[in-house]
Amino acid sequence: MSELTVTDARARLADVVDLARVHHAPVYLTRRGRRVAAVIDSADLDRLLEAAEDLADIHAAREACAEIAAEGTVPWDEVKADLGLA
Repeated sequence: MSELTVTDARARLADVVDLARVHHAPVYLTRRGRRVAAVIDSADLDRLLEAAEDLADIHAAREACAEIAAEGTVPWDEVKADLGLA
């Protein structure tokens, strides 16, 4: 794990990007001793975003299953009638 001040990162931006890209580890940027941002490899970010979307889908599916278990289902003929398709 690497940490740099924003000022140091600004002066060494190419090195910061290479460090994140090559080591596939975030480079944290700090201001007044507190982390304020991170530089990560774009492929790593894509994988993180895909994983977050997958987790959100799993969570939504679990909620839907719980709702079905609690409230039951609606017969297909009723759904068609409600939509004016029957």
